[in-house]
Parts: sequence; structure tokens; C-alpha cells
Amino acid sequence: MTHRFQALRRFRFNLPQRIAAGLLALFLLQGFWLVTRQTLTDLDYQYARCGRETWEKPSPLAGYYTSCGNIHDGILAYRLAGLPLTLNLLAERGLDLERKPENRVVQSSGSELSTWELRHQMTHILLLMRLPFLFAGFLLGGCIWWVTRRLYGNLGGYTALGLYCFSPAVLRACVTPNPEVLAALGVFGGVYTSIGVAHAMQGPVAKWRPRVVLLTAILGVAAAAHIVALPLAALLGLAAMLWVAEGRRSQTLPVVLAAGAGALVLVFACYGFSPDASSYVFRSAAGFLWFSLDPARRFFGALPNAGIAVAAFAALVLYLGARRSRYFGNTAPLLCALVCFVLVMTGSAGSPWLWAQPFLLTFVGGVFADAYDGPRGRWALGAAAAMVALQAVLCMLSLPGLV
Repeated sequence: MTHRFQALRRFRFNLPQRIAAGLLALFLLQGFWLVTRQTLTDLDYQYARCGRETWEKPSPLAGYYTSCGNIHDGILAYRLAGLPLTLNLLAERGLDLERKPENRVVQSSGSELSTWELRHQMTHILLLMRLPFLFAGFLLGGCIWWVTRRLYGNLGGYTALGLYCFSPAVLRACVTPNPEVLAALGVFGGVYTSIGVAHAMQGPVAKWRPRVVLLTAILGVAAAAHIVALPLAALLGLAAMLWVAEGRRSQTLPVVLAAGAGALVLVFACYGFSPDASSYVFRSAAGFLWFSLDPARRFFGALPNAGIAVAAFAALVLYLGARRSRYFGNTAPLLCALVCFVLVMTGSAGSPWLWAQPFLLTFVGGVFADAYDGPRGRWALGAAAAMVALQAVLCMLSLPGLV
């Protein structure tokens, strides 16, 4: 217990943490602004209905896990979308004793109204459905900050986080029920947790076992978000571990396989331990992939992403031109971003190009951090600040109703 209190005392919320918190607060404010400009859609209805069914009751259709069928495009997204509605309904039930009989959620006949039909009683349904995805985007931003600041220092962390917090594509993914931001969190977290495990493997086993448990949980998030994200995160993480774990390379594959097996158990749990429903993930075409440059062209060619595109191009030029920038900390995220940008899903809906953004911004932050320490550091800092400001302005202009 004393050790835990000492760990808490070591935590500091100083100026760097405050700046990062301010950027993440701006990210959330933009997300809430977008939510206020949205209306409930058929997709919301699907996620609300089937998400609640995963928590409250089985599907009325025999042989299917929910009335959406045996979900194969990210069960975690449905569960997270339905969880706030289910909790809200439980709270409404508790308040029924204080309501008039005609306003109660559970009527005197015992029949229960659907959440979709309770819009006049259960307020902020649209916001409730989006809170888990906004939180996932917030958590992904925190992961980017933690990784980049640890690797590249405060200025590198500010650069990567600033571009992330003003990414229109990420914001759109966080204000719509979908598995993309969850998969991005799982893939990015899986790769860098694998690197952390590889570093810890240089020490005693007792120190790297907790990180293996964390890796299992993160790979479970990736697998439950989209089954494609599990092999992608595992393979990229394994490659990074083989690079880092000198003298322990023979142990990297068993560690990744054990973590992957644990992740599949978590997917099984997300399906309520239903063998048929969970096996449908592997019997469907959800894992089919192909390669194309079209997603990268669309992303870098879109005007709202111009600040990120310019920063990425400048970082690539600096990376190729400066030997000091070509090391593992910059090369690993660049390779991961390139892999994700060229993947396309042919069996189900998915956006691996969105999963590439955290790696791309990590690469940008690392290369510019090297430039900040160079002979023209002030020029590099000014250029990076201008790119972040450009991206912020373009992102704000893309928000509906703001200008």
C-alpha cells in the first residue's frame, strides 16, 4: 500500500501535462459541438437496438445473437453504444417510484418500452450513444501524448497531439457509432505495448508479466473492435519486438501468441460466451483484405487534412535527408503507417487508413523533435507551429455551424 501512495505522489500535473490536457479538452469540445449538430439516424437506431440486446436480452430471432444477426463487424462498438442506454434505462426504472403512472418507463401491464420510443423521457440519447466513442478518441489522444512525449520530449508530444486533436477524420469517427476509433486504439496501443514488453523482457520475468497482461487486454480491444485489427496489431507488434528484444527474440513469438489467444477469449466473452455467434466472426468475410493507394490519396488530397499532409511530407523529407532521424523510434511508426494506409477491407466496412493516423502523427512528432534539437531548431519549431495552426484553422472551418 505504501508503494501505491508513493506512485501517486510521483505523478505530477505540471505545465506539459496541462498543455496536453488543454489540447484534449479542445478535442472534446469539437466533438460535443459536432454532436449538437447531429440528428438520430437509422444507423443510430441499429446500434441502439442491437447494442441494448447484447446487454439486456437475447434476440427474438431464433438462431441469431441479436436482431442485427450474428454481428461480425465489431461487437465491441455495439456493446459500447448500447451500454449508456441500458444504464440510463436502469436509472429510469429506479426513478419510476417518483413518477406518475402514465410517465413511468415500465408500465403497469409490465411491458417495457424501447429506448428508441422513450425520447421524450430519456434525454440526451444521441449524446449518450456517442460518449463511449468520444472517450475512446480522448484515450487514443492520451496514448499518443504518452508515447511521443516519452520518446521525443515535450515539443515532439505537442506536435503530434496538436495535429491529432484537430483531425476532422478522427473527430467524425468519434461522433458516430462505429468500430474505427476503437480499432485504431487497439492497433496503436497493441504495437507500442508490444515494444514495452520487448524492453521489459531485458529484465526479470516478474517485471514484464504485467505488461503481457496489458498487451492481452489491448489486443482484446482490437479484436472485439474488428477482427482484422487483431492480426494486424499482433504482426506489427511482433516485428517491433523482434527488432528490440535482443537476446530474447526466441521468446517474443510465444508472448504474442499467448496474448493473441487471451484476446480471442475476450472476444468470446463479448459475445456472451456464445459459440455460434462468436464463431460467425471467423466464418464470415470480415477478415478479407486487399491493397490499394486510393485511401491514402483521398486522405492526403482532402483540404481539411492539408496541415497534416504538409507536416507528413516535411517530416518524410527530413527523415530521408537527416541520418540522425533514421532510427527505430521514427522508423517503426512510419512503417506501421505505410502498412495501414495501403490496406482496404473487401469483406466488410472498415477504414485501416484511419488506424494509420496515430502512427503517422507519432512519426511526424519524432522527426520534428529531432529537427528542434538541430542547428535550425527555431525555424523548425516555427514551421511546425504554423502547420499545427493551419490544421487547427481548417478543422474549425470544417465544423458545421461554427462559421
